[in-house]
Amino acid sequence: MELITAQQREQLLANGLSNHGNRDPYPVVKLYTPDACATWLLTEIVPDQPDVAFGLCDLGIGFPELGYVSLSELAALRGPLGLPVERDLLFIAKKPLSHYADDARINRYIRA
Repeated sequence: MELITAQQREQLLANGLSNHGNRDPYPVVKLYTPDACATWLLTEIVPDQPDVAFGLCDLGIGFPELGYVSLSELAALRGPLGLPVERDLLFIAKKPLSHYADDARINRYIRA
């Protein structure tokens, strides 16, 4: 399974192109490790770096943060049982990224 569908990639890129610093987009895609408690809620792709995405990143150690991630590194990542990162097929964002980030800081993990 691809980490990001063509439609999601288009939306992530559109969000990256329209980022003017005062927007608060909804996450487009949720990625996770089924065997390592890591989660990524991605909102945009950096237009001039199509392998770099921005979003809320939680490596499963209690310190979720907003930041950038390499999509190729996520695709190559394997958890302790050797399982790859997966896309949550049922994920539908219900709030802007800042709300997920605020909740994650309080709970110390992404609840999505």
